[in-house]
Amino acid sequence: MGEGAPPVSTIRNEIEVGQPTGERIPARNFAWKLFATALVVGFLYIGRLFFIATVSAVLLAFILEPLVNLMMRARLPRGLSSFIASTLMLAALYLAGLVAWSQAVVFWGDLPQYTSRIGELMDTATIRIEQLEKTAQDLMAPKRLREEAANAAKAAAEAKKAKGTRRRPVEAPMPPPIQEVRIRQDESPLVNAVYQWLDRYSSSLLIASFVPFLVYFFLSWRDHFRRNFMNLVRGEQREIIQRAWDGIGRVARAYVVGNFILGILLSIVTALFLYYVKVPYWQIVAPLSAFLSLVPYLGLPLSVLPPFLAMLPAYSGLPAYVLVGAVVAFLHLLALNLFYPKLVGARVHLNPLVVTVAMMFWFLLWGAAGLVLAIPITAGMKAVFDSIPSLRGYGRLLGD
Repeated sequence: MGEGAPPVSTIRNEIEVGQPTGERIPARNFAWKLFATALVVGFLYIGRLFFIATVSAVLLAFILEPLVNLMMRARLPRGLSSFIASTLMLAALYLAGLVAWSQAVVFWGDLPQYTSRIGELMDTATIRIEQLEKTAQDLMAPKRLREEAANAAKAAAEAKKAKGTRRRPVEAPMPPPIQEVRIRQDESPLVNAVYQWLDRYSSSLLIASFVPFLVYFFLSWRDHFRRNFMNLVRGEQREIIQRAWDGIGRVARAYVVGNFILGILLSIVTALFLYYVKVPYWQIVAPLSAFLSLVPYLGLPLSVLPPFLAMLPAYSGLPAYVLVGAVVAFLHLLALNLFYPKLVGARVHLNPLVVTVAMMFWFLLWGAAGLVLAIPITAGMKAVFDSIPSLRGYGRLLGD
């Protein structure tokens, strides 16, 4: 072969493949990455109950970690400190559930008032809409057509009234048998609803029962797992994993603990205000409104909705709703603009587009639980990307 001719192997590759081999390797790698991503997403969807319980337990462990460290400073062993912290968490959840159940029983007794009030509001809205439609038709229709429509409506009303006066008396239905009456009296709509809910979410409740045990083990065995996991790697990889571990802990602790503290403070202030203005069920409405206000982008309308629903049977004037809505919105904006950047935003650097896409993705994957866990999961992924040199570009893409 002449001087400067390409090697025989290169010519054979270009003839057989149709293009240089180097151009096919990136496409093949991209196909493998796409396949691996689809496999991971499918695995996350199939095992969503397991992953939701595990991630929730990790986040709860981050919330309780400061309490465990505080007890360890008092010379208590980590196992005992973790047990006390987990027990306090269960006691708090039990008390919250007990208060919620008592309020639910009272709400069940007041349900007819809410139903009638909602019916009145819907009837009023329907009448106003019909009046607007009639006004628009009167403005658009000619005078002769308006007179004909009015006469036709008057004639139809008179015919309906005359037909009602000639209606035969309806015979009273026969009373049901005694046994059927007894069966209907024994049935409780609340019991049936609870039974159907338990039957539908039995697997979810079973998985949720493991969460307290996972929280305890994450707290008590944290140092053991971390030490032995770090012993599995050596050299530069160990330093990278150490940075990633610390980054995940720092971001998750800032987001979870910061939101938890902010939600508690908002709950206390909102509860005091709702109690002062005598909003029904303020014990449940206040924390619900406070923690809903922490939802990104949707926090303001969600925080106002629970007080408005609780006020339906007690308040009918517009000024009361304006006052409650203004105060709740003010508390939400104050917490979001003054306290949130100091407690959470200083360490969780995610741009708004990534937050929106992450919430949509995890909601489609895990439902309502994914909507709650979307931001801490994405922030943890960014912390990992920032700790690995080859993935720092993805970390900058997610950051602000």
